[in-house]
Amino acid sequence: MYVGRTVFAQLMEHLPAYEFQKCVARYGGAFRKRSFSCLDQFFCLGFAQLTYRESLRDIEACLRSVQAKLYHMGFRGRISRSTLADANESIDWRIYADFAQVLITTARPMYADEPLGFDLDSTVYALDSTTIALCLSVFPWARFQSTNGAVKLHTLLDLRGSIPAFIGVSDGKRSDVSILDEIPPEAGAFYVMDRGYLDFARLHTFHRAGAWFVSRTKADILMHQCSSRPVDKTTGLRSDQTVLLTSVVSRKHYPDPLRRIHFQDLDKHCSLGFLTNNFDLPALTIAQLYQSRWKVELFFKWIKQHLRIKAFYGTSENAVKTQLWIAIAIYVLVAILKKRLALDATLYQILQVLSVTLFEKTPILRAFDDVHAQPKSIISPSQMNLIDF
Repeated sequence: MYVGRTVFAQLMEHLPAYEFQKCVARYGGAFRKRSFSCLDQFFCLGFAQLTYRESLRDIEACLRSVQAKLYHMGFRGRISRSTLADANESIDWRIYADFAQVLITTARPMYADEPLGFDLDSTVYALDSTTIALCLSVFPWARFQSTNGAVKLHTLLDLRGSIPAFIGVSDGKRSDVSILDEIPPEAGAFYVMDRGYLDFARLHTFHRAGAWFVSRTKADILMHQCSSRPVDKTTGLRSDQTVLLTSVVSRKHYPDPLRRIHFQDLDKHCSLGFLTNNFDLPALTIAQLYQSRWKVELFFKWIKQHLRIKAFYGTSENAVKTQLWIAIAIYVLVAILKKRLALDATLYQILQVLSVTLFEKTPILRAFDDVHAQPKSIISPSQMNLIDF
């Protein structure tokens, strides 16, 4: 009989402890936190994410029920809802934001060879945001509209493996396009975005840096057609043109030529117009690039369904951001686990297995032995199995 470590301890072994301590030291997280450390807080909220706990009282009750196992799972502080609430209020959320970025840096090379679904060797990013609604009377700092509160999760998603390359958390009032100022352009990479990000001054910054962008166009943008290329209309393409902006302000912000492509979506019976600064790829590939943007929408749906990011354990800005960043860190940690252990299960299946085996003292690989042996009917078709990597 296996009498070693719990599945939770084996999972947390994949965390880079030295990097975590560097993040803690960077923001003074260890100051007067001897009885309940930043790592204790991370473990508690990570446990809550993996087991879908509803409240601090719920976390306290579950962890205290296995008090004899906590030390060997890595916990050192005494678990109580008041202590955890104090930590959520006082420990700087930037510790977990920086640590999530460390995990992202580890995970992305593991998925660098994942297919895009069409022939393209470059890195492709999809940029979008999602709004998480909050009650304004409970979260007064998160004012979004006159009667509503919200926070925004701005995400730049690497479409090879659906790992976020950049995440920003802001109040609901921040405009989507302003997040472009925080994203350093990567030469040779493609940035796919909706027309809400169509700001020619910011896009020209990407163009000068050698990055490619693909965006929806707007009907009111004034452009002059310079030339046109033939297209195969049986593929849905309607036109492929080189254009110059003619508005004085737009031309000042983006003086270089742009490529405008019109595409008729035969399935949805709608016409789409794209703008890009890439003149080398076939027009159909540009259309396919934009269509691949749906993966970031599915990413948002997936994390909202499977992570605790819609109900919060604290009401302050620090508590909300701490919970969001730890949720992201757990998502990326599970993605790392999948690659390191060469698991065939999807992320959804891995999360489900972990949720019921965290306290088991069994080799973590054995916990996934029978995942594919179960009847497929036990998985509801309504569950988001979209991130199937």
